[in-house]
Amino acid sequence: MTKPPSARRALTTRRRLLAGLGGTALLPPLPAMAQPQPAEPPLRTITAGPAKARLRPAPAAESEIWAFDGTTPGPLLRIKQGETLSFKLENKTTAPLGLHFYGLRGAAARDGAGGFSQPPIAPGESADIRLSPPDSGTLLYRPLVLGGSSEPSGRGLSGLVVVEEKEPPSVDLDLPVLVSDWLLGDDQSIQPFALQSNAAASAGRLGSWLTVNGRSPPQPITARPGARIRLRFANACNARIMRLRFDGGKAVVIAVDGQPTETFQPVRAQLPFAPGTRYDVMLDLPEEAGAAVNVTALIGAGLPLARIVTEGAKQPPRANPPTLALNPALPAAVRMQDATRAEIVVEGGARLAEDKLDFSGVDLARPWQINGGLGSLDGKPLFSVKRGTPVVVAIDNRTSFIQPFHVHGHSFRLLHPLDDGWEAYFLDTVQIPERKKLHIAFIADNPGRWLISSTVLERFDLGVWAWFEVV
Repeated sequence: MTKPPSARRALTTRRRLLAGLGGTALLPPLPAMAQPQPAEPPLRTITAGPAKARLRPAPAAESEIWAFDGTTPGPLLRIKQGETLSFKLENKTTAPLGLHFYGLRGAAARDGAGGFSQPPIAPGESADIRLSPPDSGTLLYRPLVLGGSSEPSGRGLSGLVVVEEKEPPSVDLDLPVLVSDWLLGDDQSIQPFALQSNAAASAGRLGSWLTVNGRSPPQPITARPGARIRLRFANACNARIMRLRFDGGKAVVIAVDGQPTETFQPVRAQLPFAPGTRYDVMLDLPEEAGAAVNVTALIGAGLPLARIVTEGAKQPPRANPPTLALNPALPAAVRMQDATRAEIVVEGGARLAEDKLDFSGVDLARPWQINGGLGSLDGKPLFSVKRGTPVVVAIDNRTSFIQPFHVHGHSFRLLHPLDDGWEAYFLDTVQIPERKKLHIAFIADNPGRWLISSTVLERFDLGVWAWFEVV
């Protein structure tokens, strides 16, 4: 029997629908509706540029300086361990800039050594900086550019990053103490910079005035009797090497160069303090009101850096200063019998004769030598090792001046003179006394190319640096 047209149309429609459903079973499912992602907040901008600051007490005139966001030191940047620090750095100075973070064991491409690990930031340009510090601790940031670090640092560009522990120790105050050195004229102007000079061929650019956190010292601090203060010391000077002395209170070191250490009291209440060096010191104040604790830089007859006076109600007594949790990422020991060994020999500079400097025979254009030459990107590395290799580096200072060196991207042990042990703390910056040789040891666990550089910036600019490679 012939079906009516309406029935034929309905059957055809059903067949087409069923065929369509069968076909869709062979097609991939439609993607879920994309959910809108929250926009990333804009990066904070930090600007390096001209500024004014009163470095000497009033009525001294203000000085024309360079500063981050108009202040020296720059902003104190605080993050928690495990967080990422991100910002845009604008360069409104007249010099190329790189920004190195002393104590950061991060990626080599973000080490901040302009002209080595990444291109410098040209005047008028900007760059994004993203750091994910694996360790807690106190980091110093200051300019570092091959051949051009002395002037931007000496004009005031420096600051601190505090990477807070996941469980920080309880204190009443947590204070930065950043020490800077300024070479000022009678009119308070910053004096010209010259690499080819007697200063650069000797102790470096030593200033005529020190500041603490950008102000004339001593910095006054007031706290309750019996209070516990955490002081984060950092030496941001171009070349000024000094010792710190603590008088009137119990000072205990809890971290060196950002790395936690077994607590110890400074020998004779003093600590060596070279450019790039950092200490975290726990200070327990006297329990009586009106007592004073002084921190003094042993320069000349002594220069007070901070004066802490107790006033108010007494704090309840505390237990002994706590030991920070040691960094589990750093090795408890270095198998020196399996180590790759290298040597850095530093020569040149003026000679000290009868308490006078002798510059005869010194080429002011090339006053220093490192392993018979100067730091170069074209030559071979000091050493090239596989990741995880133990390394021992001998640094032989054959000059008349202390030579402080900084190892980028790594923390090391300072070996005992007889090579029979090491100091009970990690460092990233070490002072080599004049006419002495010291050895450092570390595990080369951070891949990339890294500098070992003088922290006296005039020497660094003149080529006192070497580099190594971890593959």
